[in-house]
Amino acid sequence: MTSDTEKTEPVSERAGHEKESRALRDLVVGARVVLWDFDGPICRLFAGYAADRVARELVDWLETQGLKDLLTREEQVHPDPHVLLGAVDRSRRQSDLVAEFEERLTREELRAVPTAWPTAYADPLIRTWSALGVGLAVTTNNSPRAVSEYLENRGLLGCFAPHIYGRTQNLHRLKPDPSCLNRALSATGVAPERALMVGDSPSDLAAARRAGVPFLGYGHNERKVKALKRAGADTVVDSLEPVLRLLWESGDLAPRGA
Repeated sequence: MTSDTEKTEPVSERAGHEKESRALRDLVVGARVVLWDFDGPICRLFAGYAADRVARELVDWLETQGLKDLLTREEQVHPDPHVLLGAVDRSRRQSDLVAEFEERLTREELRAVPTAWPTAYADPLIRTWSALGVGLAVTTNNSPRAVSEYLENRGLLGCFAPHIYGRTQNLHRLKPDPSCLNRALSATGVAPERALMVGDSPSDLAAARRAGVPFLGYGHNERKVKALKRAGADTVVDSLEPVLRLLWESGDLAPRGA
Protein backbone atom coordinates (compact mmCIF):
# COMPACT_ATOMS: atom_id res chain seq x y z
CA MET A 1 0.00 0.00 0.00
CA THR A 2 1.43 3.40 -1.00
CA SER A 3 1.46 6.18 1.58
CA ASP A 4 0.25 9.72 0.88
CA THR A 5 3.82 10.93 1.33
CA GLU A 6 5.06 8.61 -1.40
CA LYS A 7 2.36 9.86 -3.77
CA THR A 8 3.24 13.50 -3.24
CA GLU A 9 5.80 15.13 -5.51
CA PRO A 10 8.77 16.37 -3.44
CA VAL A 11 8.49 20.07 -2.67
CA SER A 12 11.87 20.89 -4.20
CA GLU A 13 10.98 19.01 -7.39
CA ARG A 14 7.60 20.72 -7.65
CA ALA A 15 9.21 24.13 -7.10
CA GLY A 16 11.72 23.36 -9.86
CA HIS A 17 8.94 22.48 -12.31
CA GLU A 18 7.04 25.66 -11.42
CA LYS A 19 10.17 27.74 -11.96
CA GLU A 20 10.72 26.13 -15.38
CA SER A 21 7.09 26.77 -16.33
CA ARG A 22 7.36 30.44 -15.36
CA ALA A 23 10.59 30.81 -17.32
CA LEU A 24 8.99 29.26 -20.39
CA ARG A 25 5.92 31.48 -20.10
CA ASP A 26 8.07 34.60 -19.72
CA LEU A 27 9.92 33.76 -22.93
CA VAL A 28 6.79 32.94 -24.91
CA VAL A 29 4.60 35.80 -23.72
CA GLY A 30 7.39 38.32 -24.19
CA ALA A 31 7.97 37.55 -27.86
CA ARG A 32 6.76 39.85 -30.62
CA VAL A 33 8.80 37.97 -33.23
CA VAL A 34 9.99 34.35 -33.08
CA LEU A 35 13.18 33.46 -34.96
CA TRP A 36 13.23 29.77 -35.79
CA ASP A 37 16.23 27.66 -36.62
CA PHE A 38 15.14 25.32 -39.40
CA ASP A 39 16.78 21.89 -39.22
CA GLY A 40 15.72 20.61 -35.80
CA PRO A 41 12.99 22.88 -34.44
CA ILE A 42 10.89 22.90 -37.64
CA CYS A 43 11.89 19.57 -39.16
CA ARG A 44 14.63 16.97 -39.33
CA LEU A 45 15.81 17.77 -42.82
CA PHE A 46 18.01 14.72 -43.31
CA ALA A 47 15.79 12.21 -41.50
CA GLY A 48 15.20 10.21 -44.67
CA TYR A 49 18.32 11.32 -46.51
CA ALA A 50 21.25 10.80 -44.17
CA ALA A 51 23.41 13.87 -43.53
CA ASP A 52 26.49 11.71 -42.96
CA ARG A 53 26.06 10.18 -46.42
CA VAL A 54 25.79 13.66 -47.93
CA ALA A 55 28.90 14.76 -46.06
CA ARG A 56 30.90 11.73 -47.20
CA GLU A 57 29.91 12.36 -50.80
CA LEU A 58 31.14 15.93 -50.44
CA VAL A 59 34.43 14.67 -48.99
CA ASP A 60 34.73 12.25 -51.92
CA TRP A 61 34.11 15.10 -54.36
CA LEU A 62 36.90 17.16 -52.77
CA GLU A 63 39.19 14.15 -53.08
CA THR A 64 38.46 13.89 -56.83
CA GLN A 65 39.51 17.55 -57.08
CA GLY A 66 42.74 16.76 -55.24
CA LEU A 67 41.61 19.00 -52.37
CA LYS A 68 40.86 16.59 -49.55
CA ASP A 69 43.80 18.05 -47.62
CA LEU A 70 41.74 21.21 -47.07
CA LEU A 71 40.02 19.20 -44.33
CA THR A 72 41.44 18.11 -41.00
CA ARG A 73 41.65 14.41 -40.24
CA GLU A 74 38.63 14.71 -37.94
CA GLU A 75 36.59 16.44 -40.65
CA GLN A 76 37.50 13.70 -43.11
CA VAL A 77 36.58 10.84 -40.74
CA HIS A 78 33.52 12.35 -39.01
CA PRO A 79 32.21 14.79 -41.59
CA ASP A 80 29.33 17.21 -41.11
CA PRO A 81 28.03 19.09 -44.19
CA HIS A 82 28.12 22.55 -42.63
CA VAL A 83 31.48 21.98 -40.95
CA LEU A 84 32.89 20.94 -44.33
CA LEU A 85 31.47 24.05 -45.95
CA GLY A 86 33.07 26.22 -43.29
CA ALA A 87 36.42 24.47 -43.71
CA VAL A 88 36.45 24.97 -47.47
CA ASP A 89 35.42 28.61 -47.08
CA ARG A 90 38.21 29.31 -44.60
CA SER A 91 40.78 27.91 -47.01
CA ARG A 92 39.42 29.30 -50.29
CA ARG A 93 37.15 32.21 -49.36
CA GLN A 94 35.18 33.78 -52.25
CA SER A 95 36.59 31.30 -54.74
CA ASP A 96 34.78 29.34 -57.45
CA LEU A 97 35.48 26.21 -55.41
CA VAL A 98 33.51 27.55 -52.46
CA ALA A 99 30.62 28.61 -54.70
CA GLU A 100 30.46 25.16 -56.31
CA PHE A 101 30.74 23.38 -52.96
CA GLU A 102 27.91 25.49 -51.53
CA GLU A 103 25.73 24.81 -54.57
CA ARG A 104 26.35 21.07 -54.24
CA LEU A 105 25.27 21.22 -50.59
CA THR A 106 22.17 23.24 -51.55
CA ARG A 107 21.20 20.60 -54.12
CA GLU A 108 21.56 17.88 -51.47
CA GLU A 109 19.37 19.86 -49.07
CA LEU A 110 16.73 20.27 -51.77
CA ARG A 111 16.83 16.51 -52.44
CA ALA A 112 16.29 15.92 -48.73
CA VAL A 113 13.16 18.09 -48.49
CA PRO A 114 10.60 15.46 -49.67
CA THR A 115 11.70 13.00 -46.97
CA ALA A 116 12.20 15.50 -44.14
CA TRP A 117 10.32 14.70 -40.92
CA PRO A 118 8.23 17.50 -39.44
CA THR A 119 9.14 18.14 -35.81
CA ALA A 120 6.29 17.10 -33.54
CA TYR A 121 3.97 20.03 -32.73
CA ALA A 122 5.98 22.44 -34.91
CA ASP A 123 3.29 22.93 -37.57
CA PRO A 124 0.44 23.77 -35.16
CA LEU A 125 2.77 25.90 -33.04
CA ILE A 126 3.79 27.92 -36.09
CA ARG A 127 0.16 28.38 -37.14
CA THR A 128 -0.92 29.34 -33.62
CA TRP A 129 1.82 31.92 -33.14
CA SER A 130 1.04 33.35 -36.56
CA ALA A 131 -2.71 33.50 -35.79
CA LEU A 132 -1.92 35.42 -32.59
CA GLY A 133 -0.18 38.09 -34.64
CA VAL A 134 3.33 37.17 -33.55
CA GLY A 135 5.85 37.64 -36.36
CA LEU A 136 7.82 34.62 -37.54
CA ALA A 137 11.16 34.34 -39.31
CA VAL A 138 13.58 31.53 -40.15
CA THR A 139 17.22 32.15 -39.22
CA THR A 140 19.28 29.22 -40.39
CA ASN A 141 22.56 27.97 -41.85
CA ASN A 142 20.57 25.96 -44.41
CA SER A 143 19.83 27.14 -47.93
CA PRO A 144 16.82 29.52 -48.04
CA ARG A 145 15.75 27.62 -51.18
CA ALA A 146 15.42 24.39 -49.21
CA VAL A 147 13.62 26.18 -46.36
CA SER A 148 11.12 27.81 -48.71
CA GLU A 149 10.41 24.55 -50.53
CA TYR A 150 9.82 22.66 -47.28
CA LEU A 151 7.53 25.36 -45.85
CA GLU A 152 5.58 25.59 -49.10
CA ASN A 153 5.08 21.81 -49.13
CA ARG A 154 3.70 22.01 -45.57
CA GLY A 155 1.45 24.99 -46.33
CA LEU A 156 3.46 27.13 -43.91
CA LEU A 157 5.27 29.51 -46.22
CA GLY A 158 2.70 32.25 -45.68
CA CYS A 159 3.43 32.23 -41.95
CA PHE A 160 7.04 33.25 -42.61
CA ALA A 161 7.45 34.87 -46.03
CA PRO A 162 9.32 37.00 -46.80
CA HIS A 163 11.30 36.54 -43.58
CA ILE A 164 13.55 33.59 -44.44
CA TYR A 165 17.19 34.31 -43.67
CA GLY A 166 19.40 31.44 -44.66
CA ARG A 167 22.85 30.78 -46.03
CA THR A 168 24.33 33.41 -48.33
CA GLN A 169 27.63 33.61 -50.21
CA ASN A 170 29.12 35.21 -47.09
CA LEU A 171 29.77 31.84 -45.49
CA HIS A 172 31.85 33.30 -42.69
CA ARG A 173 28.55 34.80 -41.48
CA LEU A 174 27.00 31.43 -40.65
CA LYS A 175 25.90 30.93 -37.04
CA PRO A 176 27.30 31.32 -34.43
CA ASP A 177 27.76 34.67 -36.19
CA PRO A 178 24.47 36.53 -35.53
CA SER A 179 24.15 37.92 -39.06
CA CYS A 180 20.95 36.07 -40.02
CA LEU A 181 19.31 37.06 -36.71
CA ASN A 182 20.30 40.68 -37.17
CA ARG A 183 18.89 40.66 -40.70
CA ALA A 184 15.59 39.31 -39.38
CA LEU A 185 15.43 41.88 -36.57
CA SER A 186 16.21 44.72 -38.95
CA ALA A 187 13.57 43.62 -41.45
CA THR A 188 10.85 43.14 -38.84
CA GLY A 189 11.74 46.27 -36.90
CA VAL A 190 11.69 44.49 -33.56
CA ALA A 191 14.14 45.17 -30.73
CA PRO A 192 16.27 42.11 -29.83
CA GLU A 193 14.85 41.83 -26.31
CA ARG A 194 11.32 41.54 -27.73
CA ALA A 195 12.24 38.64 -29.99
CA LEU A 196 12.75 34.96 -29.20
CA MET A 197 14.97 32.43 -30.92
CA VAL A 198 14.05 28.74 -30.99
CA GLY A 199 17.18 26.72 -31.68
CA ASP A 200 18.63 23.27 -31.10
CA SER A 201 22.39 23.80 -31.02
CA PRO A 202 25.05 25.67 -29.06
CA SER A 203 25.76 27.73 -32.20
CA ASP A 204 22.14 28.90 -32.18
CA LEU A 205 22.50 29.90 -28.54
CA ALA A 206 25.76 31.75 -29.23
CA ALA A 207 24.20 33.64 -32.15
CA ALA A 208 21.18 34.60 -30.03
CA ARG A 209 23.41 35.86 -27.23
CA ARG A 210 25.49 37.94 -29.61
CA ALA A 211 22.32 39.42 -31.11
CA GLY A 212 20.83 40.08 -27.66
CA VAL A 213 17.83 37.81 -28.32
CA PRO A 214 16.24 35.61 -25.61
CA PHE A 215 16.67 31.90 -26.37
CA LEU A 216 14.50 28.80 -26.08
CA GLY A 217 16.40 25.57 -26.57
CA TYR A 218 14.79 22.54 -28.20
CA GLY A 219 16.40 19.11 -28.08
CA HIS A 220 14.68 16.08 -29.58
CA ASN A 221 16.90 13.74 -27.59
CA GLU A 222 18.89 13.68 -24.36
CA ARG A 223 22.18 14.37 -26.13
CA LYS A 224 20.82 17.57 -27.67
CA VAL A 225 19.27 18.72 -24.39
CA LYS A 226 22.51 18.14 -22.47
CA ALA A 227 24.58 19.96 -25.11
CA LEU A 228 22.34 23.01 -24.88
CA LYS A 229 22.43 23.04 -21.09
CA ARG A 230 26.21 22.62 -21.05
CA ALA A 231 26.42 25.62 -23.39
CA GLY A 232 24.48 27.65 -20.85
CA ALA A 233 20.89 27.62 -22.16
CA ASP A 234 18.57 28.48 -19.26
CA THR A 235 15.34 27.14 -20.76
CA VAL A 236 15.35 23.92 -22.78
CA VAL A 237 12.41 21.72 -23.80
CA ASP A 238 12.49 18.22 -25.27
CA SER A 239 9.12 18.75 -26.96
CA LEU A 240 7.34 21.76 -28.43
CA GLU A 241 4.06 20.52 -26.93
CA PRO A 242 4.30 22.57 -23.70
CA VAL A 243 4.92 25.71 -25.77
CA LEU A 244 1.84 25.01 -27.88
CA ARG A 245 -0.21 24.16 -24.78
CA LEU A 246 0.84 27.43 -23.18
CA LEU A 247 -0.46 29.37 -26.17
CA TRP A 248 -3.72 27.43 -26.23
CA GLU A 249 -4.27 27.88 -22.49
CA SER A 250 -3.57 31.61 -22.71
CA GLY A 251 -6.46 32.63 -24.89
CA ASP A 252 -5.83 36.29 -24.19
CA LEU A 253 -2.13 36.03 -25.00
CA ALA A 254 -0.89 39.02 -26.97
CA PRO A 255 2.66 39.98 -27.98
CA ARG A 256 4.24 42.48 -25.63
CA GLY A 257 3.85 46.06 -26.81
CA ALA A 258 0.89 45.24 -29.05
